[in-house]
Amino acid sequence: MESEETLELIERAQGGDRTAGETLLNKNSPLIKSVIRRYKNKGVDYDDLYQLGCMGFIKAIKNFSAEYEVRFSTYAVPMIAGEVKRFLRDDGPVKVSRGTKTAAIKINRYVEQYKREHGDSPTIETIANEFGIEPQEAVFIMDSNKYPVSIYERNDDESSRTLLDKLQTDENEDDKLDKMMLKRIIKELAPRDKKIILLRYFADKTQTEVARVLNVSQVQISRLENKILNKIREEYCDR
Repeated sequence: MESEETLELIERAQGGDRTAGETLLNKNSPLIKSVIRRYKNKGVDYDDLYQLGCMGFIKAIKNFSAEYEVRFSTYAVPMIAGEVKRFLRDDGPVKVSRGTKTAAIKINRYVEQYKREHGDSPTIETIANEFGIEPQEAVFIMDSNKYPVSIYERNDDESSRTLLDKLQTDENEDDKLDKMMLKRIIKELAPRDKKIILLRYFADKTQTEVARVLNVSQVQISRLENKILNKIREEYCDR
């Protein structure tokens, strides 16, 4: 359980109390440093990494709720790491190469074809074997293209499996936090947008099949899907 003192400080900070926010920041400085340590030697000064970690921590304060049923420190870790990773990916000196992006597209296509032929998603090991790479490299390549944004989400039927389940990876605390955040974002989508996402990623429907359900063209579904995924990514990065 979270300590009453921490919850009180978070509540005060969310209400605009800067002193409470600074107190939380100082108390959790070791946590921030432990997270950013893994990103040293990436071409970014340690002080800059620490500032990025603090920005992620402040976002964690802003968005945390006791209803998440996780410790605040557990919630803060992926927020801190996410802020650093976004900088390294989008703004920092570490860029995703064209070759990696091309490989991500090829893997994406392979996964879609595999799902159509086998009715289920391939495991990470299957993908790695298909492309002659290590499983860890396969995960990195897929993540470099933000694929797929809904990998951690399930629909309203709690008995259904997530795409993460289908890929047969072990769920950790970061995954649980991602599920929580994405679930909230998807629930806030407009009804049509939510239906498209549920049909495409949870009912494993092709764009053509979804187009038939909504009585529109496949091209329209493709355009709408990209627009919705971009919106989800933006919302996810802001939380």
